[in-house]
Amino acid sequence: MPELSQSQLDQLVKRLKTDYQTLLREVRDELEDSDDQHRIGLLNAEPGDTGDESVANALADFNVARLDRQVQAIRDIEAAFRRIKDGEYGVCIDCGGDIGFARLKAYPTAKRCIVCQEKHEKEYVQEGHPKM
Repeated sequence: MPELSQSQLDQLVKRLKTDYQTLLREVRDELEDSDDQHRIGLLNAEPGDTGDESVANALADFNVARLDRQVQAIRDIEAAFRRIKDGEYGVCIDCGGDIGFARLKAYPTAKRCIVCQEKHEKEYVQEGHPKM
């Protein structure tokens, strides 16, 4: 592992565990709420106008997008735990250099040093964005 002291690593592991539990709780609550909202919607089903339907669709899309981000964050934390186990946590996946403690403290799932992350963002700026 890179320049991280045991104390720093313990601090980061604690943060990752806390974030992981928070995300799991949020996903569980989101799924329970969406199930309840679906039941309520079925019980209150009345013919509505297209505006009501559009708002309902937009809210559903928003909830799915939020859930997707939460699940991705859970996967990122699990990947960080694998890197810790393998002794690769804090090592940039692109250049092999150290990821500084300050960066890991701000973003504990970071897998690139700041220089490589900036380069990655510039190269893949359009990834995931629709094209006209």
